[in-house]
Amino acid sequence: MGLTVEPLGTAAQAEREAYAVGRPVPWSLGRGRAHPSVSLRPWVTVIAAVDLATALLAISIGFWLRFGWHFQTDAVTVDGIPFWMLAVTIVPGWLAVLAAGGAYDRRFLAIGPEEYRRVLNCGVWLTGASVFLVFVLHVGLSRIFVAVSFPLLIALTLLHRYVIRQALHNLLATGHAIYRTVVIGPRADAMELSRHIDRVPWAGFNVVDICDDEETQTGTEELIQRVRALDADTIAVAGARVHGSGALRNLAWELEGTGIRLVVAPAVTDIAGPRIVVRPVEGLPLLMVEDPQMKGVRRLLKELLDRVWAITALVSLSPMLLAIAILIKLTSRGPVFYTQERVGLHGERFRMWKFRTMRVGADANLGNVAHLNVADGLLFKIRDDPRVTPIGRWLRRHSLDEIPQFWNVLRGDMALVGPRPPLPREVAQYGEDVRRRLLVKPGMTGLWQVSGRVELPWQEAIRLDLFYVENWSVVMDLMVLWKTMRAVVHGKGAY
Repeated sequence: MGLTVEPLGTAAQAEREAYAVGRPVPWSLGRGRAHPSVSLRPWVTVIAAVDLATALLAISIGFWLRFGWHFQTDAVTVDGIPFWMLAVTIVPGWLAVLAAGGAYDRRFLAIGPEEYRRVLNCGVWLTGASVFLVFVLHVGLSRIFVAVSFPLLIALTLLHRYVIRQALHNLLATGHAIYRTVVIGPRADAMELSRHIDRVPWAGFNVVDICDDEETQTGTEELIQRVRALDADTIAVAGARVHGSGALRNLAWELEGTGIRLVVAPAVTDIAGPRIVVRPVEGLPLLMVEDPQMKGVRRLLKELLDRVWAITALVSLSPMLLAIAILIKLTSRGPVFYTQERVGLHGERFRMWKFRTMRVGADANLGNVAHLNVADGLLFKIRDDPRVTPIGRWLRRHSLDEIPQFWNVLRGDMALVGPRPPLPREVAQYGEDVRRRLLVKPGMTGLWQVSGRVELPWQEAIRLDLFYVENWSVVMDLMVLWKTMRAVVHGKGAY
């Protein structure tokens, strides 16, 4: 079995071009990279050190706001113990809680909301324990100190972990990887897994080779030799079928003590972890897929948060709304606002509000500019659209034209986060799978907007919208809103 090592870009491009036109795909591409692997151990050490510094900072700020810097004052004691000494014990206690809560688990440091969720859980647990001590056991901890220090501690911990994650993502985007991976399995499944991994380099996986079922029939020992020859450290098994009954178990046994990780990608795509539960039944690990979470109390919570944020935004941004309205009126004739019929929850139609960014009569001239469309599928996007006014171009770049949609959110037509609100003519062309986008309210922003905004192809935009419908969570909404604010500030992807 010959192994050829080619640059990733050349091999990956050849694979996709061949796949697209139906030519035989050069299997065993040997897509190795020259960049060394990234170890997460130093990153965990850095995170723990910054956690320590963050805890000291939060405790110091809480102590200063309550007592000032009177470290030697006898009055500032708890049962005869200087308060500052008691407060300092919280710092190693916080690190111990984080460690016990799995917040240093390397599997979750590079991608996904699980790291943040664990930090939040640890923070809630520590705060709850402190409240219990103060109000139930009447320990003399200052209520002001607890109320200031602990929320600040949680917020600063989340913030610095986000910053460190971005630094790690930037490193991974340059071609470095945490896991140099060989994908094995049925040909179609292996290719799909490889393409999915290539889309998310910040997950830390770098596919250096792909083997189909026929190539791996030679035996596990040969497979391990192949993995080591490529300087890989991970085997990813794609698809539900792997070389027959018991083969996956035998592969796991053979990999024990080799330092090679085994990752299994079951035939369950675009469903996130919170909906997947492993239920062992007579030695068979079954993946139980729960219903989507956006229902009942969770749906009410989302709608409540949406309306609170919408009211807050409309009130706080009212001076900006007035200034934009004046600019539009002074620079072009026509109304300040533009409304358009869109399709919302369960196919209900509504009028979506925006600041007008085009000249009057732009919709009637759509046929004259249709040839300028740079999007595929049902999307319609034009770079440097001649119908857009100068002030409209600036508004679009920073998404300020969409501020009036907070009114749609307040009315209940839209949500802050959700799939893109489609036009009726688009919905008329939907298949049954795409119609699942209508199971939730459309959003002012969404996963596809923050994953590339207008540059994404139609199928990828649909995939992200459906992923949101299937896997919504409050943490996901918060992450999308944060990324949206960054994209808006930098004017990325809007035209």
